Amino acid sequence: MHPIIPVVLAGGTGTRLWPLSRDLFPKQLISLVSDHTMLQNTVLRLSGLGNLTPPIVLCNEKNRFMTAEQFRAIGITPEAIILEPVGRNTAPAIAVAALKALHVNPEAVLLVLPADHHILHPDKFHRSLKTGISYAEEGFLITFGIVPTSPETGYGYIRKGAPLDTPDTPDSAAVYRIDRFVEKPDLKTAETYVASDNFCWNSGMFMFKASIVLEELKKFVPEMIASCEKSILDGREDLDFFRLNSEAFAACPGDSIDYAVMEKTDRGAMIPMDAGWNDLGSWEALWQVGKKDANDNVLKGDVMAHDVKNSYLHSTGRLISAVGLEDHIVVETSDAVLISPRNRVQDVKRLVDRLKSDHRIESTAHKKVYRPWGASESIQTANRFKVNRLKVKPGARISLQKHFNRAEHWIVVRGTALVCKADKRFILKEDESTYIPAGTTHRLENPGKIDLELIEIQTGSYLGEEDIERVEDDYGRHNDS
Repeated sequence: MHPIIPVVLAGGTGTRLWPLSRDLFPKQLISLVSDHTMLQNTVLRLSGLGNLTPPIVLCNEKNRFMTAEQFRAIGITPEAIILEPVGRNTAPAIAVAALKALHVNPEAVLLVLPADHHILHPDKFHRSLKTGISYAEEGFLITFGIVPTSPETGYGYIRKGAPLDTPDTPDSAAVYRIDRFVEKPDLKTAETYVASDNFCWNSGMFMFKASIVLEELKKFVPEMIASCEKSILDGREDLDFFRLNSEAFAACPGDSIDYAVMEKTDRGAMIPMDAGWNDLGSWEALWQVGKKDANDNVLKGDVMAHDVKNSYLHSTGRLISAVGLEDHIVVETSDAVLISPRNRVQDVKRLVDRLKSDHRIESTAHKKVYRPWGASESIQTANRFKVNRLKVKPGARISLQKHFNRAEHWIVVRGTALVCKADKRFILKEDESTYIPAGTTHRLENPGKIDLELIEIQTGSYLGEEDIERVEDDYGRHNDS
């Protein structure tokens, strides 16, 4: 058996799960249905498949440190974490991964998986994958179609073609030629698709040899491969990451792998999968897969409900009290609350679009923002001052930096701080503090073995994150990252 390299596509934002999912903390990095995050579950559910290599992961620059940290937390070191400087859809991402995979093993089979899917039955999932491996090794380009359970209008569909000969064993799944891909249908059309038993949902999961998919990409979109090859050739290693060349990758045509290859190739095949799949693309989807109480409610966190039915209530901190609701979604975070009928949750994206057009920070980040050195949580913001809670991991330190429009006051709550202020270095212990004037070069370090916790008070005429000049940084960040 050829080595199987998982390719994890982890660059999405999951705007329909706002206010929990945001640009700087997207749904694949959140624990939604188990103790592990969606990203971690994507890799962990492959355990036992056999002949797996470490994964190749593609993500955007903003989430790179959290992505790397989540793999460290489960004891997995990826073959590569590739940073996409701009989004160019799935075909260029897969092309870059395939080019990288050839250096690992020229015979490698790629298993392409979005990082934000939920699989209820891993055993059935493995059954489909094992069948896919044998066909991928023969040169087929496999897509996994999901056996539909309802006439969904939010998914694309794939029509089955002629069946391929499948080994008659208990571990084998049916395999079909691909007749055609179809776009998201209206409800009436979706109903006919489901009734016909000839269509599957398009899952976005694929399996093929790296060499074969590159052959087909070169045949159908040679300019894409040229751009991807240049983006790797002119790219560079950066700590735990590989940075694609921004200019070369930005010049790459942006297409899905469906449109670029799968709709045109004569090597395509589909394996229908009935494994309890859900892309968790909305709050309604989370209600569908969640554990329900006697009134068919899914309750997460500190929730008190009276005469509430068929609803999803999710608290991240504050108490949610609800009376008389039916078929509703209520989601609380520290800075936003979402309330919506269950049948309107697809419109959440419109709210996010409006937040972005109004330049509201709630579309981008939570009050608590994770950093490679720890985390910063906003407690209060007002005219000319801001209060943050900082947590610095043992052995970590922030960048050597200065601000031109704000001063900072640091008060140690827990642990020990090593402070660099201009040309001075000194220790602060619990209940001790220091003042950093505007324009002063400074750095904060945790030399201890427990988390360092501080209260930071910023004062000044401008308190935005853009007011930072990094002189030196352990994590390769620039002033805007």
